Amino acid sequence: MRALRILLIVVVILGGLFVIADRVAVNFAEDEAADRLKTTENLSATPDVSIKGFPFLIQVAGGSLDDIEVGIQDYEAAAGNGGQKIRIDDLKADMQGVEFSGDYSSATATSATGTATIAYDELLKTAKSEPTQVAPGVTANVVGLSDGGNGKIKVTVEATVLGTKLPEPVSVLSSVTVVDGEVRVKADGLPKFGGVDIAESRVRAITDFQQKIDGLPGGIQLDNVQAAPNGVEITVKGSNVRLAG
Repeated sequence: MRALRILLIVVVILGGLFVIADRVAVNFAEDEAADRLKTTENLSATPDVSIKGFPFLIQVAGGSLDDIEVGIQDYEAAAGNGGQKIRIDDLKADMQGVEFSGDYSSATATSATGTATIAYDELLKTAKSEPTQVAPGVTANVVGLSDGGNGKIKVTVEATVLGTKLPEPVSVLSSVTVVDGEVRVKADGLPKFGGVDIAESRVRAITDFQQKIDGLPGGIQLDNVQAAPNGVEITVKGSNVRLAG
């Protein structure tokens, strides 16, 4: 009985040491992965990297990790407009089946899904915020974007008719979709500017707009989008997503 008791104590101690070693190793790996991702994506701040699954050391021995979560607070994505950028807030991505090279210089996820937010003030930069003529004597421009409820964006437009600014801006509810890597905003109806009859195409030249978003981390792509209180919420997905190297 004494020998069995000693054996059990040794097993418990060794098990505890293994757990400690495993957690130390995973913390070190998370820091290294975060630094490499910062360098690879040219980020201004170090991202959050969390390696899931236990034990980590056994996953490493197998050459792949089951699940890695990545969080980036502010990501400057290419806007597709002559080098312009658009800020993506709170980008969170879940990387599945991550395989890495022997020297850990590169890592690729079999698949990835994630979420992020584009603030309305960022999306507003795409809309026609400068007064544009829509009919003789009539100019209009978008002055605000906000949550319209039920997945719609409220587009607020200011108009000037014959040199006189209308006393109140007009607004229209718009649908937002993702098409070919673009966030597209299209008015469900057409606003009226002081009772002036204006061709639909001229009005939509103001109310409707699109924003190309390129160069998301690791090559992930836009998948879906929906209006929310603080901006448009996007979902992203990808396959063979490069984390480093």
